[in-house]
Amino acid sequence: MAMSNSPITQVSESPITQVSQYSSAPPSPGQGGFPSKLVLDLRGTRFEIDREVLVSLPESILIVMFPNGLILGRGHSDSYDDDDNNSDESISLEDQIIYVDFDPACMDYVLDFYQEAQMAGETQMAGETQRLDNPVAANHNLSSQNPLLNKQAIIVLREELDYFAITPSKTGFPAKDDVPATGPVLADVSKVKVKTECGIHLLEQRKIFTALQRNINKENNVAEQHLIDMLCVSGFSRDDEWGYRDIEPKKTSIVSIALVMLKTTGSGNQMATAQKLLLFWRKPARKCWWDGVEVELDEGENKLPIRLWARRTWTLELVLV
Repeated sequence: MAMSNSPITQVSESPITQVSQYSSAPPSPGQGGFPSKLVLDLRGTRFEIDREVLVSLPESILIVMFPNGLILGRGHSDSYDDDDNNSDESISLEDQIIYVDFDPACMDYVLDFYQEAQMAGETQMAGETQRLDNPVAANHNLSSQNPLLNKQAIIVLREELDYFAITPSKTGFPAKDDVPATGPVLADVSKVKVKTECGIHLLEQRKIFTALQRNINKENNVAEQHLIDMLCVSGFSRDDEWGYRDIEPKKTSIVSIALVMLKTTGSGNQMATAQKLLLFWRKPARKCWWDGVEVELDEGENKLPIRLWARRTWTLELVLV
């Protein structure tokens, strides 16, 4: 896919910085000052995660987890002296915990998929090396020529959906969508209830491509159609659902994530399509659009019409495990 025609835009860099204050190689796992495992507190649920696994997570997710960045190294905790007593064991557990505003259910989904992908990648690598006479040379050649041949690639698609409910007045919907509606129609309906029910309605819409396809049909956007086609050739199905989808606490916002393993075999141009997605390796890209629908909420014996607007932001990324 030529970048000039892409409906998505490249975005930021990794929020995690690894720092070593050692003049030579960093210490082996378990030595002080460079912990091999980290303890994350995700909204009250604690995870013990390998440092390398955390660093390997999709950058589009790390940016959300650590919006202000995270430095891994000797300065990771409060401070360290140069004596031998300063090790991970000498630091209290509470001081080692990193508090993160991130859904633990989403983290479970991502880590489980990573484990599955790593197993698939090891199987794929074993099959490739067996075809060559020299497995050692095979490893080097596969890595240098095409990273897709010796690592399992994962397509990461993340959606942030911010929604806005516009309710009618006694004379109908306001002329301008940004004018709040008032009147007898809403006398017995709280705004909180409307927002809650609209969130539930959107949460139940789990199909990944429905909203974008609706926008394509409306705008006749060829580039967006090409994006769907490319993703479906590379591992997604047109009827796929989000692997994780939930409403953010105390927000009118829904976050969804879908992970699929990149297909590199199949039709004649399968590898060529897969290599196009390498453009998004370590370079997450973003697309944003508005989506408006009208829904009806049950209010006793009556139906309350709602004009529901959603600002959808997709982030696309490729990771290798």
